[in-house]
Amino acid sequence: MKTYKIVGIGNAIVDVICQTGDESLDLLGIEKGVMQLIERERAEMLYGAMKDRVQAPGGSVANTLAGLGALGLKTGFIGRVRDDALGRFYAESMEEQGSRFVNTPVAGGDLPTSRSMIFVSPDGERSMNTYLGISAEIGPDDVSDDVAGEAEILFLEGYLYDKPKGKDAFDRAARVCREAGGMAGITLSDPFCCDRHRADFQRLVGELDYVIGNQEEWQALYETDLDSALKRAARECRLVVCTRSGEDVVLIRGEERVVVPVTRVTPVDATGAGDQFAAGFLYGLSTGQPLEVCGRMGVVAAAEVIAHIGPRPASNVLNLFRAAELV
Repeated sequence: MKTYKIVGIGNAIVDVICQTGDESLDLLGIEKGVMQLIERERAEMLYGAMKDRVQAPGGSVANTLAGLGALGLKTGFIGRVRDDALGRFYAESMEEQGSRFVNTPVAGGDLPTSRSMIFVSPDGERSMNTYLGISAEIGPDDVSDDVAGEAEILFLEGYLYDKPKGKDAFDRAARVCREAGGMAGITLSDPFCCDRHRADFQRLVGELDYVIGNQEEWQALYETDLDSALKRAARECRLVVCTRSGEDVVLIRGEERVVVPVTRVTPVDATGAGDQFAAGFLYGLSTGQPLEVCGRMGVVAAAEVIAHIGPRPASNVLNLFRAAELV
């Protein structure tokens, strides 16, 4: 038995969320429905423009770990925050939500804790404006053998490849985990991330134990239609997971191909849908469930989070699994 069921490594970002109309997005110069990286000055301006904002610890993999912690699994998060008000809030909130924040907040330095201003439109679309701050400085020295080597499953965030030190941290964590007998996998993060790191990500598909992406990400990765992309991924990857924004989820492991249906709904807030799908899926994977059950757990967890504001569960997802006769 290892110390952690699941360890994640990714950007530690405080999510600042508010609801807004499309006109306000235009006035603020925000492109609807995409994630944009912004500089510190614009981050401060957008923060001041947000009304009735809600603050929560975020970041893609961190959101997934929060979902897994709420499901009762022992999890750890490798991330980097500054020893400032937002950084202390982040670390304490992760611990309160059931995931160990394994790295001590960094004292001093010029870069503050990272934050993402998320504007949620009436149709549930999210427009994310992310200032990376200190989280983008995560490097291999932040990865402890006692953490990565003690993970049954490691979950890696593709965004880390945007910085050389993040790439090194990612590669070190995966190597340490797998050499110690664990499984390591990645979320493709977004189509633009796939464009930026196509060669590296294609290599990782063949090397890692599982890869999670949505339809747009798989198509961007291989620059082709979805069927062709999944056929290629299935030849190279041990376990392929593809979500399709309201359409059936596809999971492929060797000769096994599973299609999991979803019920289309209008989301209150689509923030965290993919992150919580990953939480449900990884919960099933880590507890030895059949592939179909893993997929159905992911769908249930995603449906819960899009029914309210915020990227993390507001209901007891384990009870939802029980209601769906999954546990």
